Amino acid sequence: MNYFRNFSKETKEPLINLKLEDMIPLSPYIEEKDGFKEISDDWKNKYNFSLDGFSAFPFPEPTEEEKKKIVEKFLRGIEKLLNPESNWTFLKPFSLSLKYCVKCNTCAEACHVYIGSGKKEIYRPNFRSEILRKIYKRYFTTTGKLLKSFVGADIEANYASIRRLLELAYRCTLCRRCVLYCPVGIDNGLIAREIRKLFSQELGMAPVEVYKKGTRLHLKTGSSTGMGPKAFKDIIKFIEEDIHQRIGRKINIPVDKKGADILLLHNGGEYLAWPDHIAAFAILFDIAGVNYTLSSETLGYDGVNYGAWYDDVELARVGLRHLEIAHDLGVKKLVVGECGHSHKVYTIIFDRILPASSPLWNIKRESCIPLMWEIVKSGKIKFDPSRNNFPITMHDSCNIVRLMGVVKPQREIIKAISPDTYREMNPNGSYNYCCGGGSGFAIIRSLNFPVWKNKVSLRLKTKQILDTFKDVLDKDIPKLVVAPCSNCKGSLRDMIHNYGLFEKFKINYSGLAELIVNAIANIPPFLNLDELPE
Repeated sequence: MNYFRNFSKETKEPLINLKLEDMIPLSPYIEEKDGFKEISDDWKNKYNFSLDGFSAFPFPEPTEEEKKKIVEKFLRGIEKLLNPESNWTFLKPFSLSLKYCVKCNTCAEACHVYIGSGKKEIYRPNFRSEILRKIYKRYFTTTGKLLKSFVGADIEANYASIRRLLELAYRCTLCRRCVLYCPVGIDNGLIAREIRKLFSQELGMAPVEVYKKGTRLHLKTGSSTGMGPKAFKDIIKFIEEDIHQRIGRKINIPVDKKGADILLLHNGGEYLAWPDHIAAFAILFDIAGVNYTLSSETLGYDGVNYGAWYDDVELARVGLRHLEIAHDLGVKKLVVGECGHSHKVYTIIFDRILPASSPLWNIKRESCIPLMWEIVKSGKIKFDPSRNNFPITMHDSCNIVRLMGVVKPQREIIKAISPDTYREMNPNGSYNYCCGGGSGFAIIRSLNFPVWKNKVSLRLKTKQILDTFKDVLDKDIPKLVVAPCSNCKGSLRDMIHNYGLFEKFKINYSGLAELIVNAIANIPPFLNLDELPE
């Protein structure tokens, strides 16, 4: 089927129909019986599933007049994406990637979504890029306007094509593994992200979980979880009490401490979903004597920045507030906790946003992982590696490893505190596969999108983890996947629940800080691998 030819077709019928039997199998480990459920008639009549039978957007279909306005705004948005006055952050790599693709399709075999789906054509990384190129050529070049399909400008910008492109931009986790394999360095992940930005800034279209319940809620309440400053302080007290009960040591977690060396910025979801992770950092930093603080200022306790996934303006609003808080506290540096996209925002993207004249520029922005390696190797803490005498592997966060180059410190840590039980995934490091929940997928719950995520996007990582533990899959042997990223932990949680990996194989997950604290010799063990975190 020529999917390009049908991309503008005015129909509610999906371009493709996904079938379980076409996808990469999870056997011999798991025999799946449940396929994809039929969409209800109520949903079919109300929402748009015309890409692949799934949707992340519970938006009612617009009127004909509204559809015309959407097309006009979309085309205006393309102009802005290629204008240095309105898109300075990523203009150069975006425009070069849009211009120079040689269409060799090498990127396809690097994509976990494409492979996991059974190599469905529309999930090729360069497919959505080619849709944008064809629309641009048709409406913005002389040859395209005159010759149309004769020069490859054969995609009409109508509501059908624009609505499918919106969904297609959210069939990519922005992991950018494809860039590593492209012979000319085309960044199809960036193109997908810029398409998302166009829809957000020009049309107000973004998943409710990353916009209305994400950055908007973050700016309003202080956290994308809805947690306000008072609730944050109450949780800190609870964590302090829990630490005392667990290890017999009273630890006061510093909050709003002026002049500390470090402002530690956690992902806000950790406080509610994984408070043990916050506790692990508190124990580690207290024993190591790290001079740090948390902040109770609105936004100061939640380092999540969903703008990284879809909108530069939303990203800047949240990020600037974090740097202002760090500046007001007088800290020397902002250290990002185990949150992958926060790593990318504060250590890379803000270099493109902050003017050098700003006093906020002088605030150093660093990853927590090299700091944790410094603590482990310093000799300040006595470790007992026998505490971690169970099979361990590590998932590499795309943003921290592939997009930032922080590859070695976390491995040195794990080898130091569990030298005989660590095993690498294959592939690993910069070439590791995405968890499948990146760029917001782990939190998007609208319509039937979670089914697509679980069955397609998480698929290859599930298989990779099972392959890594294939010789120890006995359910009596506890196994741990370490993921130094909140979003990745969310994906692992969904994966483990969806495929029953804990019940069948006793595969569990945690952050890196928890594993370190579990090996501290003079306190009780910290991890309980017989219980699955909520």
